[in-house]
Amino acid sequence: MSEDSPIQKEPRPIGRKAAKAKKAGNSSNHNSKFLEEIARQNAIRIEMEQKRHDMEVAIQAECAQEKEYLSKKDIEKTDRETMAMDTSHMSPETKQYWKLERRDVMRRRLFQDDGPSNTDWLNDQNH
Repeated sequence: MSEDSPIQKEPRPIGRKAAKAKKAGNSSNHNSKFLEEIARQNAIRIEMEQKRHDMEVAIQAECAQEKEYLSKKDIEKTDRETMAMDTSHMSPETKQYWKLERRDVMRRRLFQDDGPSNTDWLNDQNH
């Protein structure tokens, strides 16, 4: 048949080999898209886990600061009570105990940043 024919012929159907080759090509394309989607989902999951971990670390740090603050407040309250203790009606042993407690409070207050090496002079007195 010539190309000048007014009757249009339908294209010939694909043969078995060509159909298999076309299907294999689509399958690899489909697989690559599937793998790309898995990689994208994994990246999103990792990002979300990192954000959750960062939030947990921030919450733990905030809780630690709050505990430290409350602990300091509790120590300050105890120290105030110790310093305000009236020992006039106590036995000599009890007075001695509260005297030592007051000295410990003073040692902590006077030398908060210097460390224990600067408190040796307190131990030499009244022994």
